[in-house]
Amino acid sequence: MSIGNGTNVDLSGARWLNGGTGEGVDTPGSHNVEIAMLADGHVGMRDGKNPDGPVLVFTPGEWAAFTAGVRDGEFDRP
Repeated sequence: MSIGNGTNVDLSGARWLNGGTGEGVDTPGSHNVEIAMLADGHVGMRDGKNPDGPVLVFTPGEWAAFTAGVRDGEFDRP
């Protein structure tokens, strides 16, 4: 897979993880979001209920900004 800046990212060996807890946590496809740590610090994100669908690929800087926003409550609903 090639991302916007022309970097090739190999998803074939990606180990997809979810942050789920509780009932169904060990059931594949039972969570909405899964991430995979990829080569060169890239991070893949996909819909766990559609694992063959599209994958968002974040650069290390993009992922750092996203996770900082999550920690700071930037995406919390009012």
